[in-house]
Amino acid sequence: MRGCCKTLIQSSLPSLHNSKPYYLSNSSHVFPFLPRALPGFSFNSSTPRAKLPHTFHIHSTPSNSTSSAALGVAISSESAEDEPQDDPKRDTVEHLLTNPDDISRLMKMERRQQGDYEKRWFPYLDAFKCGNGASLSSGQVLEAMAPYMMEERKERFRTAVKNRSYSVCLVVEGLNDFGNVSATFRSADALGFQSVHVINPDSSKRYRDNRHVSMGAEKWLDIELWDSTVECFQVLKSRSYRIATTHVGTDAVSIYDMDWSCPTAIVVGNEHRGISDEALGLSDLHCSIPMNGMVDSFNVSVAAGILMHHAVCDRTSRLGRHGDLTAEESKILLAEFSLRHSKSAISIAHEYAKRSKASTPVPKL
Repeated sequence: MRGCCKTLIQSSLPSLHNSKPYYLSNSSHVFPFLPRALPGFSFNSSTPRAKLPHTFHIHSTPSNSTSSAALGVAISSESAEDEPQDDPKRDTVEHLLTNPDDISRLMKMERRQQGDYEKRWFPYLDAFKCGNGASLSSGQVLEAMAPYMMEERKERFRTAVKNRSYSVCLVVEGLNDFGNVSATFRSADALGFQSVHVINPDSSKRYRDNRHVSMGAEKWLDIELWDSTVECFQVLKSRSYRIATTHVGTDAVSIYDMDWSCPTAIVVGNEHRGISDEALGLSDLHCSIPMNGMVDSFNVSVAAGILMHHAVCDRTSRLGRHGDLTAEESKILLAEFSLRHSKSAISIAHEYAKRSKASTPVPKL
């Protein structure tokens, strides 16, 4: 189930007596009793088929009550906006990352301008713009979202952010199989790599077809799309990354001999041609995964997974941990995750900003 605000309503069987059945909109389920009032929802007992602003899913759950007559029903509310879009153009990586109207679907907090940082790269500013000149800090975003998120979800976010890093990023160049791209996204998210770059994707393929491979990992990553290898590498070097391309050659360094505590952009190439000559010439070093079998290459998504896993192990042995965000950066990324939690999160933040503005006292002249 996608992350959503959940409300648990428990009712004993005697309280169900004489209750009118409820028919939930867009659902064949019958709600056999009158629910308690929920924030943001209104129920009209005189209306046989309630028209609700949200889609409801009903799941029977075991009650913690010691009474055998107790019944637990979990109701999860999801905004209709959370339903996946059917427009294939909106489901390609290229469209999401190059269309100005849709880029906000991925990244919510304000982003730094190129060069607007001191020592190391962190992409976000401590600000979320709500329109009409209003903005919220990461702390205000977290305060606004807190009542609408389960504690288990908040803890999941805190754990993920604690283990996130921008110090090592993944670059995939010219992959033809978007299943491989999806698999690398999934590995990056699982291993704590927040930044992923995609060079020259085939925009005619539908990325949505491979969501079962990525398991929705792209929702939690910072993905940047580039039209050319030169442009991508220039930006990465301006962010103080060294460029390490995977290549089987005499000048290649074993990944086990590299110091992964240094900011590194690791580049994997096309499934058939490998890294382009242009990328090899522009990179700072070539590296390879030692192999002792009869074949001399891994599947590209497998290679990316091995590289990232070893980077995490090496950084942990040298630094004590892979995640290296400061307290301020962690708070900002936590706010970013909270805003990506569901599309209703944006509306919640906007309403919070309106309430905060309305409650601000006007100074006396």
